This record gives sequence, C-alpha cells and structure tokens, in this order.
Amino acid sequence: MNVVRWSPFRELDNLFQALDRPTAPVRRADWLPLVDIRETENAYEIDVEVPAVASEDLSVSVVDGVLTVGGERKVTEPPEEGSRLHRVERRYGRFVRNFQLPDDADQDQIEAEAKDGVLYLKVTKRESAVSKTIDVKTS
Repeated sequence: MNVVRWSPFRELDNLFQALDRPTAPVRRADWLPLVDIRETENAYEIDVEVPAVASEDLSVSVVDGVLTVGGERKVTEPPEEGSRLHRVERRYGRFVRNFQLPDDADQDQIEAEAKDGVLYLKVTKRESAVSKTIDVKTS
C-alpha cells in the first residue's frame, strides 16, 4: 500500500477543476451581474454590469417594494465546424437580482437606461423624504 501525503492545495485544485467543467451545475442563476448602489440626496442609483446583454433581453419590475432586475446573456455564435473550443470562462444564460427598496423610495419614479454594458437604474426618493432646510426667523 502506498502512503500519499494529504495536500489541501491538491484538494482545492480538484475542486476548481470540477467547477471549471462546462457540465458543472450552477445554483440559483446561471450567473449574477455585479452591482454598485449609491444614495444621493434625491435618489438611489443602481448600476448593474450586463456586458453582452441586449437591452431587449433585460427586464426591470417592482412588486411590493422589491426591485427585480432580470435578463439573459445568450451565446452569440456557435463554434465553426472543424474548430475546437478550448476554454469558456464567461457565463451565459439567465440571471435575476432582487433589491429591497427603502421606505422612502418612490416606486412610481424609476428610470432605467442601458448603455455600454451597464444598466443604470435611478429610484427617486419621495418628496417628503428629501431633506429640506428651514430658515429660522429672529424677532
């Protein structure tokens, strides 16, 4: 019997190789786009990275205070006959991201624009939530 020394790095390599196979199942969604969320005085701004996703393949909806962004990145061209595909690192398929909107968000005032591989969302704050400065009068 041969004694093989245990190596945690070999275990990690095996795990990464298993995940790198195109047949490896992906849970929840096929891929998840990266997101930046900012708050300004008048709005919440959400930038969603969606490279190679056509604007007609994107959807934005709001239900009960939850903003849902979904879409699909489609494989553009199948490999030519006689060619071999050596590596696929980009994820293709459907995605869904959900965001719980704050109480001061106006669900009726949401703007969406897709430009240069980024979906820009702007959720306006309700007028009552925007801070106002009140002048104090002296008598």
